[in-house]
Amino acid sequence: MMDLYGKLIGQLSNYLYGYILIVLLLGGGIYFTIRTKGVQLKYLAESLRIVLEPAEDGKDSISSFQALMVSTASRVGTGNIAGISTAICIGGSGAVFWMWMTALLGCATAFLEGTLAQIYKRRAEDGSCYGGPSYYIESVLHNRKLGVVYAVFMILTYMIGFNLVASFNIVDSFKVYSFFTPGITPWIIGGIIALIFGICISGGGKQIAKVTGFLVPVMGVLYIAAALLIIVMHLNRIPAVFGSIFAGAFDFKAIFGGFSGSVIMLGIKRGLFSNEAGVGASATAAGSASVSHPVKQGLVQVLSVFIDTIVICSATAFLLLCSGVEPEAEMAGMAYVQTAMSNVFGSFGVVFITVALNLFAFTTLIGNYFFTETGIAYLCGKTPSKTIRWTQRAIAVIVVVIGAVASLGIVWDTADVLMGIMAVINVPVIMMLSGRALNCLEDYRKQKKEGKNPVFRAAEIGLKEETDFWK
Repeated sequence: MMDLYGKLIGQLSNYLYGYILIVLLLGGGIYFTIRTKGVQLKYLAESLRIVLEPAEDGKDSISSFQALMVSTASRVGTGNIAGISTAICIGGSGAVFWMWMTALLGCATAFLEGTLAQIYKRRAEDGSCYGGPSYYIESVLHNRKLGVVYAVFMILTYMIGFNLVASFNIVDSFKVYSFFTPGITPWIIGGIIALIFGICISGGGKQIAKVTGFLVPVMGVLYIAAALLIIVMHLNRIPAVFGSIFAGAFDFKAIFGGFSGSVIMLGIKRGLFSNEAGVGASATAAGSASVSHPVKQGLVQVLSVFIDTIVICSATAFLLLCSGVEPEAEMAGMAYVQTAMSNVFGSFGVVFITVALNLFAFTTLIGNYFFTETGIAYLCGKTPSKTIRWTQRAIAVIVVVIGAVASLGIVWDTADVLMGIMAVINVPVIMMLSGRALNCLEDYRKQKKEGKNPVFRAAEIGLKEETDFWK
């Protein structure tokens, strides 16, 4: 039964990324970049300033920084380490170039979906706010059924697909150690992860924001420092690494020779899995932030994609390609990363990368759960009852255990397909609604030119009757 499922989900993944998403994501990214006049480059410095602003509605609200950490916790995870390794081992170093392209273009997509989530966010009973694709789909398209479909796939993607991958990769990182016993160790590790995960998510969204707000910066800085050290130790290899990336990216045999494993597809798959631009779920974190103007959270989402792919994924790619270890298909995943670290730092390197991946994966687990809670809240139409919340948490914990004992191909393909379906729904919607976000951006630019700290009033751009929070 699992073999049949694995075959079907693999074929669906190849079709989705080989034909539909390659056009939708790259085409959409180009379109949004042109329409926003390159907002991801022109306003990158502004996004750094915004992220340090406190929450507008006081200490009980989620600040821009906390929203950045929640969305980055979900984005920054196993895809940044094991995912990049898989792409390079199977598709070659050229996959890194297409990952960069997906991210740079995706920054504009992330800006629009983050801004729209802010424009159409709702006010909760406790005064905080919440939003996301389901809400702007319902508010503007007046189509709750499509909003429900999106919310269901968001729950399936984040609670099942992504968390299967995160749990699997945590266990996979222990396979190099002598104590690892197949059939026994995965269950033990899965049980331990599930227990800690259950404790962390028991406090809800605000507790998740606090945990990720602490762990994400710490783990990110330590990991990048280690990668930079390896790069500095092998500076003489940098020209060859860049050469192999660009040569591989435009190797027609690698591009078209069996497209299901091609360098472009793998770059886009791993780029999308890593930064999630266009998928829309990270916009739910944007919708929860308390800011004076929607564009501020749009720019914060640009920064999140930039940190995730351009900084951390690139750090992994250069760490691997500078290590002196040649990538091979059978090393895809943690094996290549651990071998590369061992080649440079010995046994310490293996331990360090294991700890790093476990921190990355664990913050991914709890960051993903934040989006699951948002999806459930949308389906319920209000704050879910305690019974629903605890049932949801129990299922999430069980998924973590299942992921620990699952197989590589099934978990990656399941996550890729679920995530891809979300993008198929979300990207066309933000294309239809992009005019509203662009008007919002123009309002922000105008106020900045006047020397103001931009404050949004929906009526200023003709949206008073469409919005809930900004009336």
